[in-house]
Amino acid sequence: MKIIKKALKHLFIDGLGAMALGLFATLLVGTILEQVGKLFPGQAGAYIIVIATVAKKLTGFGIGVAVASKFKKAPLVTVSAGVAGMVGAFASPIINGTLMADGIFALAGVGEPLGAFVASYVAVVIGGLVSGKTKIDILVSPIVTIAVGAAAGLLVGVPIAAFMTKVGALINWGAEQQPFIAGILVSVLMGIALTLPISSAAIGVSLGLSGIAAGAAAVGCCANMIGFAVASFRENKVGGLVAQGLGTSMLQMPNIVKRPQIWIPAILTSAILGPISTCVLGMVNNPTGSGMGTCGIVGPLMGFQAMTEAGVAPVAAIVQIVIMHFIAPAVLSLIFSEAMRKLKWIKYGDMKLHT
Repeated sequence: MKIIKKALKHLFIDGLGAMALGLFATLLVGTILEQVGKLFPGQAGAYIIVIATVAKKLTGFGIGVAVASKFKKAPLVTVSAGVAGMVGAFASPIINGTLMADGIFALAGVGEPLGAFVASYVAVVIGGLVSGKTKIDILVSPIVTIAVGAAAGLLVGVPIAAFMTKVGALINWGAEQQPFIAGILVSVLMGIALTLPISSAAIGVSLGLSGIAAGAAAVGCCANMIGFAVASFRENKVGGLVAQGLGTSMLQMPNIVKRPQIWIPAILTSAILGPISTCVLGMVNNPTGSGMGTCGIVGPLMGFQAMTEAGVAPVAAIVQIVIMHFIAPAVLSLIFSEAMRKLKWIKYGDMKLHT
């Protein structure tokens, strides 16, 4: 049983946690830079956008490097895992011959994050077994790591991409058909995913969440980040407010394991705001912003972009985003958490960050 728990932690906690870091350092930072580039006129803005495009295209490579770094692999394995991650990310275009015809930087999108993770993880595990074992390690390590990881990516990446696309399309369709129910489910589940040590951003991108489904997902993620930041302010002060509100609510996971009830305010807030987003306001977002919440302000930025592109007036979009992504989550979570503190369901120190 201990071996199974260790293996699951290695894969789902450490591995997916590293995947989230790789995703943030490439796709999400690239997205932020792209928005910054649009603010600058002329050549300066064009340069920033080019840099942002490169960062986003290298999402698979970043995931591979992050996974290998997390498991403290040798430099040769680490860099090679990045190559395997790129293959896993673009498995479908490789098999279909798109890469051969147009080249990788002509491809639309950033690839499949989960495909990149599978390829990277297999590459790291197998590459680590041969690393440093021969006198020609400079050849053996990268060849084995890239070959095995790429094979795993090509074998698994395509069905993963197809499956995630179909699931995402179903969620987007369901949100249009049953916006109230979908608003609750998508908001709550994506908010939970954001706080768990997995990558909600990768889920949003892999599923291709869009429209009101993506809008509800973003609201749920914001409810967790802003909710925990405000509810735990008395324990964590300004530092905790910033770390959770602009960083990640994942910092609360050790406390959630000990006292699961501290999650109730954020979950209730998600369940309330999700259907308001879908049914009342019709807020939309895009795949990149759907799973980010307020981390780096990516969720609100992507929401503004998606809403204005959908015809919402800029001022109206800003007002809705400020209320639904920041003010409402803060107020509702504070009300719920304070009520639970008075009932002694939450005690002082239950949400203290130990970092």
